[in-house]
Amino acid sequence: MPRLYHLIRLCLTAVLLAMFVARPAAADVGMVPNFTADCHAATAQERRVDQMLTRAAWTCSEADWRSDVPAVWLRFDSAGWEKDRLPVEFFSRTARFESISFYAVDTDGTIRTRHMTESAGTPVPFGPVFTMPLPPITRDTAMLLVRVEAPHSVPLLTEARISHDHTRTQWPHVNLLLLALVMGMLVLPLLFDISFFLVLRERFVVIHAAMVSAMMVYILTAGGLITTLVTLPIAVLAVLAPLSYAIGGGLSALFLLNFLERGAQSRLMRRITLWGGWFTMIVPGFMALQLDATQPFDDVGYFITYLPFIGIITAALLEALVRGSRSARFLAVAWAPIIIASVERLLRGLGWHVAPQSFDHLLYIAVGIEVVVISLAIADRFFALRHERDAALSEARKLEQLSTRDSLTGLMNRRAIEARFEELIAQGFDTFALVDLDRFKAINDLHGHQMGDAALVACADAIRGGSDRDTIAVRLGGEEFVVLLRGERSLERAEALRQAIPMRIAQVVPGLDLPVTASMGVIMLADADRHQMKFSEFYARADALMYEAKASGRNRLAYERLTVFSPPPKAGRRRAA
Repeated sequence: MPRLYHLIRLCLTAVLLAMFVARPAAADVGMVPNFTADCHAATAQERRVDQMLTRAAWTCSEADWRSDVPAVWLRFDSAGWEKDRLPVEFFSRTARFESISFYAVDTDGTIRTRHMTESAGTPVPFGPVFTMPLPPITRDTAMLLVRVEAPHSVPLLTEARISHDHTRTQWPHVNLLLLALVMGMLVLPLLFDISFFLVLRERFVVIHAAMVSAMMVYILTAGGLITTLVTLPIAVLAVLAPLSYAIGGGLSALFLLNFLERGAQSRLMRRITLWGGWFTMIVPGFMALQLDATQPFDDVGYFITYLPFIGIITAALLEALVRGSRSARFLAVAWAPIIIASVERLLRGLGWHVAPQSFDHLLYIAVGIEVVVISLAIADRFFALRHERDAALSEARKLEQLSTRDSLTGLMNRRAIEARFEELIAQGFDTFALVDLDRFKAINDLHGHQMGDAALVACADAIRGGSDRDTIAVRLGGEEFVVLLRGERSLERAEALRQAIPMRIAQVVPGLDLPVTASMGVIMLADADRHQMKFSEFYARADALMYEAKASGRNRLAYERLTVFSPPPKAGRRRAA
């Protein structure tokens, strides 16, 4: 929790810094009284310039901006122009439109006209704006009228400017440095995602990488940073920015769906989040294309269809927080700034309030904060999942050990040795010794099963072989054991292990009336790796030899050295104790 509070303080500090940086730049302040449109008018039908001069209903305030009409007129009055610094260039936010017509109206009624299509606009290499040259402006010019046909964006109109110096259309270098910093903040999480995915094959890592990529495209296009690298048409820049933002928004919903812990969302909320993500990518994404047929409604539609997404994300986070989700805490910190900045951008896009272009920095920095904090969340989840997986692997190893180890002695059991038998034969374990304790039933009958179990454990310790990698001991069940040996003098080593059994039992199990001996049947097979022998065949042959040893008086070894394996002789006999 202290780490989370520190992260929250860091994010709030970054937002405050963003608000400070996002204040209107000096160039904006200098242009506001002289180079913004004094009045504007939306026309639902074709109007000539003379009609706009005589019968137009101009709105000379920052209200009633519309982009859902065939054309919008802007009026720049010359009252504040400096006579030796007359406007020569028009510029505004990069957005789609059909054409822009300029009318320089002199005091004597002379009108100089220039008509330019969307493709004639020139993107500025340092900012999300485009420029167009004005018709000649003279000292006798009374006003400049600008007719924007089929505009697709309110900011295209509200942020329109005219300037006497083309360099004033470029962003200050501090803004470019800020955008470059945000891009750097996005590159690092992308690299982290690649690294995390190599270790943690989780879907949410891939979704986050795609989300970061979409946000990088948005920063490059909406911030105008891409124009420093490559020249793209206005139509491409105008579509890529909102489209990438819609895709990034939809991916964030899918990321939330896959990133939250199990139980952090109800089944209904999971469905709503899933459909909300796809809806955001499809519907606002379609509006972002700004087709000619959708011009009357795509600007408003783009922002309005974002409202369900904001509501769904907020509701999903609140539900996850109420359910105690740790991941939701990170997401709340990451997405609070971007939700606030998105709402501000939405209100500005709908024309409900007017703000300088530098307010876009709020959204850019919020995007940077979001991906960095979510990268921290992914790292936190990575370590949590790794811990869970390590615990699961440890538990699986324990279960595997329980299934392949004898619970009393800790030796491998029959299931384990049968599964590995061919592999062990190939590794050179060519001596198979079957061990059976003599008269073991009497120990259980006279001294109880607890002492009998102690004797079995002592027997297992005697034949285990210590750290000898050429000896493997197995408990088959009851008082019966198998010892596999490889290397030189395997028969002598097997006999030494058999003789160690009575001494070990007498040492650790006091109170027995007689020493506990063992009988052993041993099979030694030359070139064992050349034969396809099963465990059951070895066992049957060794079992026959072991009973020969018992029939000969017990406490001894019977062995057979085979060069060609043959089935054991069939003999019906009772099992000796």
